[in-house]
Amino acid sequence: MTPEELQAARDNVIPDVSAGGLSVLFCGINPSLMSGATGHHFARPGNRFWPVLHLSGFTPRQLKPWEQNELLTYGLGITNVVARATARADELSAEEFREGGRLLTAKVEQLRPRYLAVVGVTAYRTAFDDRKARIGPQTRTIGETRLWALPNPSGLNAHWTAQTMAEEYARLRAAAEADTDTATA
Repeated sequence: MTPEELQAARDNVIPDVSAGGLSVLFCGINPSLMSGATGHHFARPGNRFWPVLHLSGFTPRQLKPWEQNELLTYGLGITNVVARATARADELSAEEFREGGRLLTAKVEQLRPRYLAVVGVTAYRTAFDDRKARIGPQTRTIGETRLWALPNPSGLNAHWTAQTMAEEYARLRAAAEADTDTATA
């Protein structure tokens, strides 16, 4: 993809991968220019979302961004706090994050996933005005939907390796599976 093609994707919005009643709705910060250009979530080379999803046991194999709709067969989906594509998340204003949090809340109230997993604790803090949030399960809920903050899978997030991220994502998977087992018992 050329730099011009990427720049042309600025402010593009890509559709959510979502449905009602999902086990986990993953929520990115906002689409990258690569995602905006391709129409696929977490499409930027170096983003570790797809490998981590597989390493954590959410998917039986590593999916490619263009296979994103297969997530629905596993009870998973993807949305974003802010819908528009940018080169970097720091191009977004605090107000965009807060408005994104309001829109995300309405979306979750409608779709009612068991968990909303925000990938990026800073995005979670800003969107939900919770400066003390840490990685892991949150005390806040949206209706019956539980919230979880996960490490950002961006290749720029050097604090987390794919393996340590997978361990955190696996904690969420185990919690979601335990909820499913409890609901069917």
